[in-house]
Amino acid sequence: MRHEGPITLPASEGYTVHARFWLPDRPAGAVLVLHGIQSHGGWYERSARRLAEAGFAVLLPDRRGSGRNERDRGHARCPDQLLADLSEHARTLLARTGPVPLHVVGISWGGKLAVAAAGRLPQPPASLTLVAPGLFPVVDLTPSEKLRVGFKCLTQPRALFDIPLNDPALFTETAEGRRFIANDPLRLNRVSAGFFLTSARLDRIVGRTVRRPGPCRVHLLLAGRDRIIDNPRTARFIRTWSTTETRVTEFPDASHTLEFEADPEPFLDALVNGLAGLESAAPEPSERSSPDR
Repeated sequence: MRHEGPITLPASEGYTVHARFWLPDRPAGAVLVLHGIQSHGGWYERSARRLAEAGFAVLLPDRRGSGRNERDRGHARCPDQLLADLSEHARTLLARTGPVPLHVVGISWGGKLAVAAAGRLPQPPASLTLVAPGLFPVVDLTPSEKLRVGFKCLTQPRALFDIPLNDPALFTETAEGRRFIANDPLRLNRVSAGFFLTSARLDRIVGRTVRRPGPCRVHLLLAGRDRIIDNPRTARFIRTWSTTETRVTEFPDASHTLEFEADPEPFLDALVNGLAGLESAAPEPSERSSPDR
């Protein structure tokens, strides 16, 4: 397995993004990984490497305006712009791997983007993996902040507002993980009014998509001590989908960013096995599969 990254990728509308890329000699599949609202690809290199060691080509782009992408920092004009970016990234990934199954992994806010994009990619995904996805957050702007954001959307859409997730303790209980987040110079702490509107419009796209996301396998991974998302509501929503298989794996004692757990191995194993279509030999009680739903 050779590590090809860091690289740059074409996105829509002439934008270029920074990304990380791993390419095995004979990839068993291509994996597009989408990070969260504040994070970037550097948070998830450990899981990307594990997927690459399992034989998958992995593309881990920094979303436009985040991570190492300084242009239009914190801004996204509309959902179609972000979804077009993902289509470009998928085309680039598949051009490098050749004809292999495409898999999409959406982490936190990236889970919302992954669901919205699943039916719009140049190749239908073989699987969709949602890691603590931000479909139903319990942390949000206050009503007064929403009013100010709404006003700025009309008058100054690039005006920046704090993301209501700036406490590292929301993401992880490990001291090492909290230090990493607090000291990360690439962490995105503010986004534009236009970005908040784009996020709300993505919610509507996700909500009105009746058949999500087609016949692919879906694997939902949840952290039992998550303080950012509503786990029960998320699981109920995922189980309404018409898919070949819907699988839910919960880590009862884990926090939102499963990558930063003191022992991330159970999460990494579940991630790889889910993409490979494998069942654990002896599933934990918190792991449930719902085939042929």
